[in-house]
Amino acid sequence: MPRVVHFEILCEQPERAIAFYSAVFGWQFPQWMDDYWGVVTGAEGEPGIDGGLLPRRSALPTSGAPVNAFICTVSVDDVEAYAQKAVEHGGEVALPRMAVPGVGYTMYCTDTEGNVFGLFQDDPTAS
Repeated sequence: MPRVVHFEILCEQPERAIAFYSAVFGWQFPQWMDDYWGVVTGAEGEPGIDGGLLPRRSALPTSGAPVNAFICTVSVDDVEAYAQKAVEHGGEVALPRMAVPGVGYTMYCTDTEGNVFGLFQDDPTAS
């Protein structure tokens, strides 16, 4: 069955987005082309995927419009701590912490570019 093998972050200001994701998650951004950067999210052979970052080619949806995208969710050890890091670096909490009973906790945040991303904390005792 087909699997997701790559993701892309669209942004208004690449340098600002790179600074945000580097500070919050420690990701690396090698420049591959004039206006395209790789997104290295972990070591080769670890679970997960890498992606790309590029300038947004059209306007963001208007405020209050439904999200029109796939949401990428990042596995972290503490969703609230990472949400706080996101806020400290210019992001916002879009959806507060919610329990996924027997699985863990999730939150949604936005980055400096208005993109929504998810955080997930594994915790089988979540209720």
